[in-house]
Amino acid sequence: MENKNANPSIACTVASCAYHCKEKNHCTLNEIRVGSCQSKVTDCGSTECASFQLGAGN
Repeated sequence: MENKNANPSIACTVASCAYHCKEKNHCTLNEIRVGSCQSKVTDCGSTECASFQLGAGN
């Protein structure tokens, strides 16, 4: 079971994520993985939070 306390080191506004702390707009994970589907990344739009999981009810 994941920790439901906000991690102040990871800001997040993706409310549909299962790990989002809705009261504080932070992630509740201890750490996240950042990934990319492209081999050469040149901007932030080419990256993604690989730790994302769709929350219940979304």
